[in-house]
Amino acid sequence: MKEFDLIRRYFTRPSPGSLLGVGDDAALVMVSGDNVLAVSSDMLVCGTHFLPDADPFLLGHKTLAVNLSDMAAMGATPRWATLAISLPEANEPWLEQFSTGFFSLAQQYSVDLIGGDTARGPLSLCVTILGEVTAQQALWRNGAQLGDEVWVSGKLGDAALALAHLQGHIVLSDSEYSECAPALHRPQPRIELGLALRGIANSAIDISDGLLADLGHILDASRLGARLDFPALPISHAVGAHFHHPLVQQCALSGGDDYELCFTVPAVHHAKILHIAEQLGLPLTQIGIIVAGSGCVVLDKLGKPKNIEAAGYDHFR
Repeated sequence: MKEFDLIRRYFTRPSPGSLLGVGDDAALVMVSGDNVLAVSSDMLVCGTHFLPDADPFLLGHKTLAVNLSDMAAMGATPRWATLAISLPEANEPWLEQFSTGFFSLAQQYSVDLIGGDTARGPLSLCVTILGEVTAQQALWRNGAQLGDEVWVSGKLGDAALALAHLQGHIVLSDSEYSECAPALHRPQPRIELGLALRGIANSAIDISDGLLADLGHILDASRLGARLDFPALPISHAVGAHFHHPLVQQCALSGGDDYELCFTVPAVHHAKILHIAEQLGLPLTQIGIIVAGSGCVVLDKLGKPKNIEAAGYDHFR
């Protein structure tokens, strides 16, 4: 199959939200009113971010989901995306499933694929996502304030635990793996939460490299510290069943691929966050507080600091 035949067959779709989509030297998009563009890129590389035998439908979903998660963390409405894909070969059944997974999620959030690139080479996937948000409503990392409550969405550690099982570092039962595997293979971007937090949260970030690493970015940017309550971490039954294991505790604190949101909110808005949780049907949990100083201290059930060995995932460590 020729390159442009591949693009036309699997990745050329109508893009009603743009002036010009796939097929020219560049896409043309218009931004409405006083909105600004939120732009982010994420790359998924075979052997680093996913296993070689990954289900192509789920991989298509995840390729877009991890980028939508960045839009959620900014409080932005996702609008457009480009896809650069390197393929060992033009495997048509694989492409059919991958593109179906990608576009099913794109349709859910009205995201147009407006361009990209293809090449022959080791399997890698790179999406650039563009969204809209007003400058006044955008959620920044550097906005945390002294006394803010620290919240997270969903559950922590499921994706890292599922990967540890696949890599043979821990053994899960079939039911435990079934519970935590969706977080690894089919993460759910928290777009609706990001939009609901506009005008309420002082700062936000998506948890891709682990809670401590990503919260650390908020703390560094805001020049403040945090105190977290370890027993308050929201975990699934699968993680809880093995929580005595140091590796599993590390999954919850430092494991990557959660793609939940971590955000800080003035204490006066505590009830508003609980109301948002109820409206969205999404668990939101206060896990700590922003304090003076720097860095993050994690307290155990006795109120004593825990010894944390790894803060999160680092590609070059």
